[in-house]
Parts: sequence; structure tokens; C-alpha cells
Amino acid sequence: MTGTPQGEARRGRKADAELPPALLLAAFEGWNDAGNAATSALEHIADAWDARLVHEVDPQDFHDFQVNRPVISRDEDGTQVLSWPSTTISVARAPLSGRTVVLLQGVEPSFHWQDYCEEILEVAAQLGVGTVVGVGALLADVPHSRPIPVQTSSQDPKVQALLGVEGSDYEGPSGIVGVLGHLAAERGLHTVGVWAAVPHYVAQPPSPKATLAVLERLEELVGEPLPVGDLPEDARAWQAGVDQLAGQDPDVAEYIQQLEEAKDTAELPEASGEAIAQEFERYLRRRDAHDKGDKGGPGPK
Repeated sequence: MTGTPQGEARRGRKADAELPPALLLAAFEGWNDAGNAATSALEHIADAWDARLVHEVDPQDFHDFQVNRPVISRDEDGTQVLSWPSTTISVARAPLSGRTVVLLQGVEPSFHWQDYCEEILEVAAQLGVGTVVGVGALLADVPHSRPIPVQTSSQDPKVQALLGVEGSDYEGPSGIVGVLGHLAAERGLHTVGVWAAVPHYVAQPPSPKATLAVLERLEELVGEPLPVGDLPEDARAWQAGVDQLAGQDPDVAEYIQQLEEAKDTAELPEASGEAIAQEFERYLRRRDAHDKGDKGGPGPK
């Protein structure tokens, strides 16, 4: 463990008195993370906002090391390093609002899921978390050449009213993201789920277009622009690369065309002037934030 959550909670408590409760963003490698889109989004935020590590879950009781094996690597000096599957909790400050953003990054555990989530939620309580956002990505029949679908849902009536989202009607097996959200709700925390749909025919990571789509949705929950760095350029290069590969296989190209036609037909009613205007406004806000960031400015107010 690095530092203590209690110390983090006490530090600056007076200054935080008028800020909204901390927001926890959680993403896990494995079943919940197609194309590494969810975990990559949180890594991007952690790096850009200089998140500070405050807690690390001991993997000994939660992981089957034959499933998630430790990894041997070497540091800059050539010294051998052994890295175990880890779950870390870090704290960042949203630069414009000053709101505390807690980043939970880990590998889906193999054992004792309830104990695992309880440890996480105890730390979250010490850090003043009021809302838990589970971030995931799944494989789906969607075309890579269209915007990546991202669904936001919540079983919390207050969140539904505030964000204008619906509850999920999913029934079936759950990953650790769903379990954490369920246990958080039982503790009285607000919960939100954010899931991106990654084209199943290009499932291998990285998936920068999906990562960018996740960040754009999280931006709405955080309440201010999130830094995207080179992701827009990476997303365009990724799409161009998939276009090139698909062009070499007529069957794949035909399949993608079918997905595109189905997607375009389904979204025709949404192509209203208001929807287009909202999307353009988002683009302008993000471009302005990016430009000011390049110049060392704080971004749009």
C-alpha cells in the first residue's frame, strides 16, 4: 500500500467541502474489457491527471496465478522485475472543477469476489466516493467505420432522472463490474454503467476508437473535458488500417457493408437538426480544450 486512504480523505477536506462527492471510475482487464477499451481509457486519465496511488489490493487471496500469471520483465537498469496481477486505487483532481476522481484499475479476480469488492468499497468510503461508475467494453456486431456505440445505464432512479438514462434490462452472467456496482448500490452509493461496443471482427487490442468513445462518454459524467491526446489521430489510423485489411477480403468487406447499412437504417430517426447541433457543439468544446491544453492553458471554462 502507498500512503493511506484516510490521509487522502483528511487532506484538503475543508477545501473540498463545497465540491460534489468523489467520483469513482472502475475498469478491469479480462471479460469486461474488449479491445482493452475500458482500461485504456482509465490509464489515459490517470496519466494525464497525474493520479496518485493510494491503495493496492493484495492479489494473493483473489487471483488464480495459473489464469493471470505474474510477468517477468526488466527495468531500465536491466534488473529483473516480477509483477503480479494487481488492483490499484489512485486519486486525481479534475483540473477545472477540483472534484476528486478516484480511478480503480485492476484484473478481474478469480476468487472471493464479495471480499474483493468490500475492500474496494471500504477504501471508496474513506475517500468520500458518492458515485461508482463501472466502465466496460464488449464485443458486438457493429461496424468499425461508424461511431462506436456507448451505452450509459443506471438502476438508480435519481441518476436516471439526472442523466436522462434508462435502467439496463440485461439478465445473465455478470463480470466484476456488475458485481461491484450491485454491492455499491446496496451501500447506498449512486451507480452508473458505461459500456462500449467493440467490433467483434477487430477484437484485438488496442482499440483507440473505442477508447476515445469511452472517454467522450465519461467526460459527460465527470463534467469537464477529458484530455484525449493523440487518440483522435490514433483512431483515424486504426480505422484506415481496418479499411485496408477489409478491402483485401471480399467476404469481410460485404459483411461490414451489411453492418453499416443496418446501423445507418437504425439511426435515421436520430439524425435530427438538434442531434447534429449537439454533436457539433461537443466537437467544438473538445477542440477548444485540446487547443488550450497545447498552449499550456487550463481549457475551457
